[in-house]
Amino acid sequence: MRLGITMFATDQTMEPHELAGEAEDRGFASLYVPEHTHIPVSRETAPPTGDAALPDEYARTLDPLVSLAAAAAVTERITLGTGILLPAQRDPIVTAKAVATLDRLSRGRFALGIGYGWNAEEGAAHGVPWKRRRAMVREHVLAMRALWTDEEASFHGEFVGFDASWSWPKPSGRVPVLLGGAPGPTLFAHIAEYGDGWLPIGGAGIREALPGLRRACEEAGRPMVPIVPFGTVPTPEKLAYYASLGIEEVVLRVPAGGRDAVLPLLDEYARSHL
Repeated sequence: MRLGITMFATDQTMEPHELAGEAEDRGFASLYVPEHTHIPVSRETAPPTGDAALPDEYARTLDPLVSLAAAAAVTERITLGTGILLPAQRDPIVTAKAVATLDRLSRGRFALGIGYGWNAEEGAAHGVPWKRRRAMVREHVLAMRALWTDEEASFHGEFVGFDASWSWPKPSGRVPVLLGGAPGPTLFAHIAEYGDGWLPIGGAGIREALPGLRRACEEAGRPMVPIVPFGTVPTPEKLAYYASLGIEEVVLRVPAGGRDAVLPLLDEYARSHL
């Protein structure tokens, strides 16, 4: 089983390119970093963590694509991914070019983990129609796929529209798009249509969700996609359970801290589970 690492990278944590190098040196397979463009001070959306107040790191998140470009320059093997990027809050033409550039600079080591978003106030500042954000994410990804693959790309939908256009660089291959979110028909239909895997946060409920995801893939005429439990705190029993479900990669959580907080835990994970 491959093990990856995720950290809430901020201006106060260990720098993500340093973490990427340390993780690669210890034999980890991947590094994922999250995205929040900003956090409005006045909010009504409850924190997803269940805390009374939103943890400080949400407002201090580094840009994930810039961070991973720095990580690509100092690593050779490790997969570099977003966990997760918020496509509805981004211009798809600009983001398609940034992703293709990062894929090129990393020599095909980039994975695009995406999500629909949870913070309505953050989305509103980007003009995201909140109840339609899932449809908006779908269109943004389909438009980016066209820009990545077609020599003269065009797209016309509800949220995205552009006529035949040239856009380079092209990715070295198919950019893996991994969707985060709670299990359900909409998520699984989107994964089966335009995704390449599921990133279940925490990993609870995977066994019960497997039939629904497998059915969605079968109805789309494609093989079952990988499941990558994300943000996991590992134990030997938990990793053995995932392996029994056919899971081949798990992304482990390390704290949003400096080297003194992160590296000892990274050493412990490597010693106990690699």
